[in-house]
Amino acid sequence: MAVFPSRPYNPNAPSNRVNAILRKYPLLFGGPFIGIIVIASFGLSSFTQTRYDLQKQKTSVMSPEEEKRLEAKRRPVDRREEYFVSISAGPRSSGESGLMYLYDQRLSAEATAKEADDWDVVRVPRPSGTAEWGLPPTSPTR
Repeated sequence: MAVFPSRPYNPNAPSNRVNAILRKYPLLFGGPFIGIIVIASFGLSSFTQTRYDLQKQKTSVMSPEEEKRLEAKRRPVDRREEYFVSISAGPRSSGESGLMYLYDQRLSAEATAKEADDWDVVRVPRPSGTAEWGLPPTSPTR
């Protein structure tokens, strides 16, 4: 087992003097820290105000002329179409953007919508021994 060297207590060592001063005046350690926090909060207030000003610009009130113009451009939304377009969204290998891909998908969905209306719902028969709602069978089948 290693033997630790014996070092007598030296009251004049620099670390002991610092500890004694901090015990006597604890604000010497915490004061500068609190001061930096307070000064930084005042300094960052200009950046915060800029942020709120930009948010206010984004959410400004629309004029009636702008509302009429947007209403004229609005197209009806079909939830099923939006769902299937959002599932298959992504850029093609040719490098076009995702928005152009979505636009092409929407056009092709409109073209095939008439073809997709001619289908019948057919229920697949359940395997023997399967309960009605997918529960396990009550008796084992062998």
